[in-house]
Amino acid sequence: MVQDNSQIRREVTELTLLYEISELLDRSFDLRDELVPILRAISKHTGMLRGTISLLNRELNEITICAAHGLSPAQLQRGRYRLGEGVIGKVVQTGLPVIIPSISEEPIFLNRTHARKNIDRERISYICVPIKMDSSVIGALSADRIFGEEISLGEDLRLMAIIASMIARAVRLRQCQQEEYDKLLEENSRLQEELRKKFQPANIIGHSKAIQSVFDLISKVAKGDTTVLIRGESGVGKELVAQSIHYNSDRAAKPFIRVNCAALAESIIESELFGHEKGAFTGASSDRKGRFELAHQGTIFLDEIGDLSAQVQIRLLRVLQEREFERVGGNETIKVNVRVIAATNRDLEALMRSEKFRPDLYYRLNVFPVVVPPLRERRTDILELANFFVEKHGQENNKYVRRISTPAIDMLMSYHWPGNVRELENCIERAVLLTNDDVVHGHHLPPTLQTSEASNTIIKGTLEETLARVEREMLIEALKDARGNKAKAARQLGISERLMGLRVNRYDIDPRRYKT
Repeated sequence: MVQDNSQIRREVTELTLLYEISELLDRSFDLRDELVPILRAISKHTGMLRGTISLLNRELNEITICAAHGLSPAQLQRGRYRLGEGVIGKVVQTGLPVIIPSISEEPIFLNRTHARKNIDRERISYICVPIKMDSSVIGALSADRIFGEEISLGEDLRLMAIIASMIARAVRLRQCQQEEYDKLLEENSRLQEELRKKFQPANIIGHSKAIQSVFDLISKVAKGDTTVLIRGESGVGKELVAQSIHYNSDRAAKPFIRVNCAALAESIIESELFGHEKGAFTGASSDRKGRFELAHQGTIFLDEIGDLSAQVQIRLLRVLQEREFERVGGNETIKVNVRVIAATNRDLEALMRSEKFRPDLYYRLNVFPVVVPPLRERRTDILELANFFVEKHGQENNKYVRRISTPAIDMLMSYHWPGNVRELENCIERAVLLTNDDVVHGHHLPPTLQTSEASNTIIKGTLEETLARVEREMLIEALKDARGNKAKAARQLGISERLMGLRVNRYDIDPRRYKT
């Protein structure tokens, strides 16, 4: 009965210890913070003396004590072993546990830490077990034990092996977590770099003098925190300019928050911008951060700034001046570190004269104006933009579109583009969806571009002259498709190779121009 009770007490002690160790291992991501508490727990529950956890440095081929209980800092520093050296070195090398009933009788026990000078060495037993991760030994767990007849070193060894296994699993779990964390960091860095590249001014489509002057302004203002006011007609790409400024600034890794001031109802715009407290109004069931709080340390882009009401203008002015505000229904002053970029297609000066826009707010916003030119003032960029959109929407819709036909190019170049780049992209997207081959033709473009009045391409000349012009364009298109091969072009047009040759000579067309 006494023996049974003793066994029960031991089992309870072991279970209590293992539970405590499991809680310690779950408590911190950094396992090093919990190694010493684990050794203390072993000593508290089992009566074992000094304990150490040693880890192998494979690059240096050296084993060092990284955590200890019952050792001074100086003693711990002396705990360094080569593979196969001493008990710890042997255990790590072989992956086999070692029990030493009496350390005084074991020649391979080095006592390198000099921690056992004041204890009768003959009464000290020593247990050392490997810490294995998969099939690889990464270290060793060891402990001293005062030898006694009632002590079962075999049971101690079993317990130590369980603890070592728990430590190994915790190490493996944290390695997996660290690998996932590193992958996320790498992916985040990659995405940030992609965003940075995407919105590099040099990569914004266009080489005209007008757009290059915009790139120059972006490069000058991006690195600072200066408030920027972007002006231009609807569809010119004001948001793209704002993104380029943000992703080329020191705030690139922080949020870029866009607010369309014209799209928000008057009743909710203050809540959207500055947030609200619970109970501030009907439906405010919880606290909510506004766009300014979400943009903290990053950039907030206020699009269509000219549509703000007088009340919101006042609150916005304070944010620009003080970088602080209160939520709707709240009293706590919230400070934010945020860069403000605003944009508008409206005449702010006219709005000031009609007292619909505050002059003080205008001057706060208009610190660094950037005017984005309309598409009609950068006609040399039209074809480059069109080709870019053909490739983009071709990929998005799984359609291979190789080029834009000459008549379609003429229509694009002749149109006045009141909707600017946005209208051009919409036209190209439509054309890509409509085409049944690898070419965008004129009839794929919207009707507004196909009328002579809209495109300013009124046909002049006789019927014969017009038919000849159309015939010549068809011959050139076929030669382009056939890469200058007259026979292939003739088959495409449904005429003989002889007739093709006659027509090419008649219109003075050189097929060699279209071989590439």
